[in-house]
Amino acid sequence: MKTNNDQPTRAIWITGAGRGIGAAIGKWFLEKDATCHVWLGVRKNRTAAEALVEKFPGRAWALDHEVTEKQSWAGGLESILAESGRLDVLVNNAGGHEDGLLANLSDESWERVLDSNLNGAFLGCRTVLPQMISQRFGRIIQMASLSALLAPAGQANYAAAKAGLIGLSQSLAKEVARIGITVNSICPGYIETENLELSSEEKKRLAKTIPMRRLGRPEEVAATVFFLASREAGYMTGAQLKLDGGIF
Repeated sequence: MKTNNDQPTRAIWITGAGRGIGAAIGKWFLEKDATCHVWLGVRKNRTAAEALVEKFPGRAWALDHEVTEKQSWAGGLESILAESGRLDVLVNNAGGHEDGLLANLSDESWERVLDSNLNGAFLGCRTVLPQMISQRFGRIIQMASLSALLAPAGQANYAAAKAGLIGLSQSLAKEVARIGITVNSICPGYIETENLELSSEEKKRLAKTIPMRRLGRPEEVAATVFFLASREAGYMTGAQLKLDGGIF
């Protein structure tokens, strides 16, 4: 598929794109590069994704997607290939956390968090790899977390899942490095989205603990994803990029 100016399009698949960081990533691709066609994976929260579909008709699609189900991944890829004939970028952004001290953590909470953050990314990578290998090009970008590197108390399930995601990415990066596919992880710190359920006063106190004295913005994460998805980032793979305002 080509755009009106005969430049080849890029097909981008973003999971968890109904709001927050995922929606910001989709918006960034659509606004910054007219060659991008973007599939916004959504489950329950659809408002931001549907607004982008309305704003960018013919370049953005809201794709019903459950990342923990193999059939959903297969169906999503089939829809994208039917429209674009290729898939250039997968952003594994979907996930969630259910915080609690490990002694009180239920089996279900442990399994849900690992499923949404780690198993879903595994299924996604495995689903898209044959297409990317056949193209001899691809960009896989994993949304990890600062919790994977500096695990806080009360997030044993989430920290384990995100640390596992980094390990998965490093191993896969080595497996596909010779065929034009890169795999990188981003580790955001405190980003001001709907998921950061803090009062304004709590946010002010939190900002004082960050060397930059502020929270991160979703657009700053989106800009990093945009770079990692580019051809210019072709020599970077297996990396973990911290976006945390200087927390060590």
